[in-house]
Amino acid sequence: MTQIRGDIEEAKLEKKNTSERYPETEMLEKRLEWFQDLKLGVIMHWGLYAEAGIVESWQLSEQDEWAREPKAWREDIKELQRDYWNLIDDFSPTLFDAKVWAQKCQAAGFNYFIFTTKHHDGFNLYDTQETEYKITGNRSSFKEDPRSDLLKEAFTAFREAGLAVGAYYSKADWHSPYYWLPDETPKGRRASYDPQQNPELWEKYVGFVQRQLHELTHNYGAVDLLWLDAGWCGTGREDLRMDEIVADARQAQPELIVVDRMMGGRHENYVTPERKIPTISEIPEQVWESNIPLGNDWGYTPFDQFKSSQEIIGTLIDVVAKGGNLILGLGPKPDGTFTAEEDQILIDLGTWLDCYGEGIYSTRPLADLSVLEDWKITQTKDAYYFFFVGAAADQKTEIQVSNFNLPMAIQEGYTLNNGEKLQLVHGILKIPANFYVPLFPGIKLVKMKNQ
Repeated sequence: MTQIRGDIEEAKLEKKNTSERYPETEMLEKRLEWFQDLKLGVIMHWGLYAEAGIVESWQLSEQDEWAREPKAWREDIKELQRDYWNLIDDFSPTLFDAKVWAQKCQAAGFNYFIFTTKHHDGFNLYDTQETEYKITGNRSSFKEDPRSDLLKEAFTAFREAGLAVGAYYSKADWHSPYYWLPDETPKGRRASYDPQQNPELWEKYVGFVQRQLHELTHNYGAVDLLWLDAGWCGTGREDLRMDEIVADARQAQPELIVVDRMMGGRHENYVTPERKIPTISEIPEQVWESNIPLGNDWGYTPFDQFKSSQEIIGTLIDVVAKGGNLILGLGPKPDGTFTAEEDQILIDLGTWLDCYGEGIYSTRPLADLSVLEDWKITQTKDAYYFFFVGAAADQKTEIQVSNFNLPMAIQEGYTLNNGEKLQLVHGILKIPANFYVPLFPGIKLVKMKNQ
């Protein structure tokens, strides 16, 4: 998969050995089946970068010049860094209501929720005891608000709404003096010194990360997913001793799924192609999840260009038909509300899933994906689900079912939106003229039993 933007870290060449067994292997096999049933999740990037209205915290890294194009937030990089760090004084999401968030996401059809606890900038949206650079810290203008522990509020509301929850955490921390030295040397996304040459300082950083991840997995109730970002940090030159971190996390969360993104190996329990729907030849061997923002950026930017609801729904169908999950990125505004465009996409998505979700949730792909391009197909043990994704010129009133090379014969068929029974005569499915009116209409074909 080719790199699209500077914020997409390349996957490591090390591939997971699917035959290697670990103490958690049996548990993960069951949990990843559960995860694949969920199909649709939402990830929220939120923090000081929403206050600045810039692409997450990438502009802080002097070596990531792409992030300051076509125009930097501040022309002078030192001024930019200083003003950004000081946004802790301004970020005050007074309209934040976690229950409203959860209600909207539940109605949209999401089954799991991942919340950014800390991006690379090091600003924490939870009550960590490892630094004052946090939403509950002494400098935060939101510290006295009863909702100030944003992670606690969000996790509680989403669990009550029936969604699984996960914590996004960047393993890099550009605000930590143990990661970026407080000197004038140019800084990049990686540690600003060689950990092998300064092991005592690096050990302080390892302890900092390990204690923060202990907080997230021990102090906030049940956590289903630990989604670790900064795919250059964790092994090799910047070794965080991930075996220790995950073992500690699973003491409190024995069924935790860990996503050590782009790192390969034992603790990347599923893979996460970013801004990408894999082609058939690119479909990962592991369980996978496409990550796609609703707009162009993950976090809030004031002039973002949002995808259409039609594109989002079409993406969901394509990803699920290929066997993946889809997680959609939503970036709340600095005040804690969603944009009007995001609200509308969520409404449209939920409306479509109310009619057609049976063919999305808890399904699996066909073994043979070389089917007609105008249709995407999912299946359960009892039925196939067909979604029409073609153009108007490709709409047919009759379909020869044998053209799809289905492994099991069909007993009967129905439209998904209203349950209308379809005529099935000698393997030809009769399609009513009004079938194609809804967006991406779907058909349920019941598999023949006792073949």
